[in-house]
Amino acid sequence: MSTISMRVAQVETLNALIRRFTLQPVQGGILPAFDAGAHVRVRIGTADDWRHYSLIDFSTAADAGAAPQAYTIAVRMEDAGRGGSRFMHSLQAGDALTIEPPRNDFPLATHDGAVVLVAGGIGVTPLASMAARCRAHGRPVRMVYAGRSRALMALLPELQLLLGDALHVHADEESGAPLDVGALLDACAPEDRLYVCGPQPLLDAVLAAAHARAWPSERVHFELFTAPVAQAGDHAFEVVLSQSGQRFTVPADQSILECLIDHGCDPLFDCKRGECGVCAVPVLEGDIDHRDYVLNASEKAAGNVIQICISRAKGSRLVLDL
Repeated sequence: MSTISMRVAQVETLNALIRRFTLQPVQGGILPAFDAGAHVRVRIGTADDWRHYSLIDFSTAADAGAAPQAYTIAVRMEDAGRGGSRFMHSLQAGDALTIEPPRNDFPLATHDGAVVLVAGGIGVTPLASMAARCRAHGRPVRMVYAGRSRALMALLPELQLLLGDALHVHADEESGAPLDVGALLDACAPEDRLYVCGPQPLLDAVLAAAHARAWPSERVHFELFTAPVAQAGDHAFEVVLSQSGQRFTVPADQSILECLIDHGCDPLFDCKRGECGVCAVPVLEGDIDHRDYVLNASEKAAGNVIQICISRAKGSRLVLDL
């Protein structure tokens, strides 16, 4: 994919953890078009290391995103992360960046009923653009924005101006409890669809509640905004590549994908969050601990394919058709 040379035009501190960046093309002119839900991949430093950041656009013009002269993203500092947020927060106006053109794996669908936006933390960024597009086209929309505290929630003034009473803010420190996902789903009309972006616990809670209510899968659109975290009981296991005969030990705190890359392999991947399906690999032997959001229940039960960016072995060994 082609890349675009950009410069940081402006850096704004939104709160103690989040900064907003306005990026403009070095050569000037018009950037590739995008629609709500799209993201760009940003190269971190000079290494071949990339991060996804959703594009923010509060414009309610009918042609918003058609001929942008700049892109806007927001980045939350993650001290325990892999270094992408630290790099981004070190940038100042005038610094150079390399990005890839926008890609949209999380588009607004055409459907009856309301667009119900469910944001967790920095996952609000693509949903803010969706809210603006809904307003631009007269679509019914409401947003539930959840976070630990209002002080650490980004874009609140803009969202309040855009949505008014259609915005519900849930701050854990104010309510004394996490967002009541069940009540949120129960308040939806049959034609409404949810668009969820945030950390894994929020998405898992929404998907579990939707499943318990027998919602069809197309009623919940989602994108994870943080990399999956290790779970209690994760253990090391051996992975065997059948085509080459190579054997590696995957540590408890590392994914199969990262282990293969560290050993010089070049597997296909994209999101690293178990959403896109690009890293799927056939499994010849071993029991899979499926943690992805790509395979359906019957595909997981078959146990013959794994998303190596997130899923693991239940036992001590997996044999992959690689």
